[in-house]
Amino acid sequence: MQVSKDGRGWCVGTAADVGWIAGHTTAGVSITTAIPPIFDAYATTYQTDDVTATAYEHALIEDLTTHTPDQPWWLAYLDTGAHDVVFPHAPRVCLYWNWPYVLVQAGPEQALTWRTGGHIRRPHGALPDMFFPADLSWLVSALWDDTWTCVGGPAPLIHTLEHDPVASARQVRPGEDALPPGLTRE
Repeated sequence: MQVSKDGRGWCVGTAADVGWIAGHTTAGVSITTAIPPIFDAYATTYQTDDVTATAYEHALIEDLTTHTPDQPWWLAYLDTGAHDVVFPHAPRVCLYWNWPYVLVQAGPEQALTWRTGGHIRRPHGALPDMFFPADLSWLVSALWDDTWTCVGGPAPLIHTLEHDPVASARQVRPGEDALPPGLTRE
């Protein structure tokens, strides 16, 4: 199935496109609650108070793009009922605790521009709630009730995020609590 936006058709994803994630995460507070334990390295990242949502999101996408060969990305928007899913009439795929996502194949430009009106983590944010490249080399996922974002991928990507002061990333191990320093659980 395809949906239209920006004068062109976009492929809608199915359960098969997220099968590598579905059922491969574990409940709890570790990074593997959002990211399957299949990557070389993991990190949590979040927008600090002294950085705008736009600057944070552009830095994250720039770091990801630098470490990704040119290819489509899958963008997933969690249907909370209160936040923009970009394609409200598109079919959903279910992940994590049977949460419905709209999954569309696009790219980094669309990740930064399609969503309007913010999302659960940032009132002015545009990023999808989950996204990954077609080659599955990394995964970015922010769970419904978290104010931070989890990342799994190759070690050089995670090191780049750690050294980017705007991305504000902290490397974590699979069994470690994913909560970034300075944040608290509500």
